[in-house]
Amino acid sequence: MRKGAKVAVVSTACAVLLGVAGYGTYNVMSALGGDGIALAAADPDDPLDADDVREASSAFFDAWEKADGYAAAAATNDEAAAGALLNGLSEQASVGDVRITPKKAKGTTVPYSVRATVSLDGRSEPLAYDTELTVVRGRTTGKPLVDWAPTVVHPELEEGDTLVTGPSDLPAIEVLDRDGKVLTAKKYPSLGPVADELRERYGSSAGGSPSVELVIRHAGQNAPDTPLLTLAEGKAGTVRTTISAAAQKAAEQAVKEYPESSVVALKPSTGEVLAVANHRSDGFNAAFQGRLAPGSTMKIVTAAMLIEEGVTHAGGPAPCTADAMWQGQTFRNVTGLAPNENATLADSFARSCNTAFIKLIDEVEDDTLTRVSQERFGLGRDDWKTGIVSFDGSVPPSGGPDRAANAIGQGQVQLSPLDVASVTATAKTGAFKQPYLVSPELDDRRLATARGLAPDVAAQLRRMMHLTATQGSGRDAMRGLGPDIGAKTGSAEVDGQELPNSWFTGYRGDVAAAAVAQQGGRGGEAAGPIVAAVLRAGG
Repeated sequence: MRKGAKVAVVSTACAVLLGVAGYGTYNVMSALGGDGIALAAADPDDPLDADDVREASSAFFDAWEKADGYAAAAATNDEAAAGALLNGLSEQASVGDVRITPKKAKGTTVPYSVRATVSLDGRSEPLAYDTELTVVRGRTTGKPLVDWAPTVVHPELEEGDTLVTGPSDLPAIEVLDRDGKVLTAKKYPSLGPVADELRERYGSSAGGSPSVELVIRHAGQNAPDTPLLTLAEGKAGTVRTTISAAAQKAAEQAVKEYPESSVVALKPSTGEVLAVANHRSDGFNAAFQGRLAPGSTMKIVTAAMLIEEGVTHAGGPAPCTADAMWQGQTFRNVTGLAPNENATLADSFARSCNTAFIKLIDEVEDDTLTRVSQERFGLGRDDWKTGIVSFDGSVPPSGGPDRAANAIGQGQVQLSPLDVASVTATAKTGAFKQPYLVSPELDDRRLATARGLAPDVAAQLRRMMHLTATQGSGRDAMRGLGPDIGAKTGSAEVDGQELPNSWFTGYRGDVAAAAVAQQGGRGGEAAGPIVAAVLRAGG
C-alpha cells in the first residue's frame, strides 16, 4: 500500500507539471518544493519581509554595478522601460564604474548612494548622488521586484527623460544689463528662467562655445536640457539686455515681501524693460506671461475710451453712486467708498469708483474698448516681440454684463504686469512703444506699433493719474516720490479667493511700473509698495 501510494503521488506531480507548463518557469518551479511536494505561489498582495526587500534590491544593484542593463531591468516590474534607460547609461551617457552603497531600508524602501565615473574623449569626472527604490511584488508572479520609476536611476529623472553626455546643445551665456554688468541668477533669482530662455533663443549666436556635459534630455518638451555634470567647460557668450541692475535689485527685494507677486518696470520713452521680477515657487515668469484680470488699472484704458468717444472728459460728469445696474447685474464699489453724485471723471478715477464707469458704458459699443485697447495701447493683437515669451493682453469684444465688467478690469479682460506697465507708459508719453528686453537690432525683430493717444487725451490721463498718486487711492504708496508722478490702483475679485488680487501701476519721470500680488487685497496695500520701491530705484 505504501508503495502504491508513493507512485500515485509521483504521477500526480507529473500531471501538475504538464498542466502548468504554460505559466512560465518561475511558476512551475515555485509550485514544487525540492522534495517534489507542491507549494503555493506567492500572492501579489502578500506583505514583503526584510529578506524579500534585500533579495530584490541586491539583484538590481549587482546587475547595475556589472553594467548588465538587461539583468538589472529583469529585476524590476517594468523590464522594457527600465532596460531602455539602464542600457543607455553606458551607451549614451558614458557612465561607468558604478558603485552602489545601500543604506538601511525603511520598510520596503531602500535609500542608496551612487558613485560612478563619466568618461568621454579622454575626459573623466566623478558623479555622485543619492536616490532610493521601493520593492513590490510582481502582479503576475508575486515575486519581489523593484518598482520601476526613472528616479531609481537618478532623482531628477522624469518619465520619458534620458541621460546623455556630449557637447551641450547651446553654449552657456552671460546675461548683461544695459551697462554691461553681468546679471547672475544667484544675485537676481527672477532672471534664472529668463536667462534659460535667452540662451535658448540667442545662445548659438552669442559668441560662445559649447561645454561637454552630462545632461537630462527631456523628451517631448520644449524645456532645455538639465545639466548634471560638466566634463569640459565651454566659453560663455554674452547677451546684453535692457535691464537696469539697480532697478532689478529693487524689484527682486520688493517682491520678496509678498507671495505670488510680480513686477515689471520700463522706460516710457523707449519701451526698454528695466526690471522683471517674480516671487513664485514654480519658476513661471508671470510678470511677462501672466493672464489675470487687472482690476481697476484697466480704468486707464477705459477712461481714454470715454474721453476719445466724447462720452465725458477729466472735468466732466461721472457720478459715483452706491451701486449701478447693467443688464441685470449689480455692480458696487469697494467697502467704505462714499458716493458722490457730483463727481467728475477725474474724481471717480482717483477714488477708483466702479459705478461711475459702469453708468457711462452704455454710451459705447460692445467692441469699442477692444478697438481702443488695440489701436491706442497695442494690446491684444498677439504681435509683441520682446525678446522672450510674453503675453500682450486680451480685451475681447463682450456683450451683456461682461461689457460693463471689462470696463473695470474684470469680466473677460486679461493682462500681465508687462501689459499694465505698458498702458501706463503710453498714458505718460501719449506714444505706444512696444516693450522689449533685448534690442531688436540683435536679431532684426520688427516691433509692434500702435497709434497711441491724441495729445489732449494723454494730457487728461496724466492729470487723473497724478491726482490718484497725490490725493487719491495711490497717495500712500506714492508719497515722497516727487512731482512728476502718476498712479492707478486695482483690486480684482477672483472666484474662490478670500482676498482679491492686488494691482498697482505708476510712473515717476521716465520710469513706469506695474505689479500684482495675488490675494494681496486692495491695490495700494501690497502691489503699491512693490511699484513704489522700483520707481524709487529709478532706471
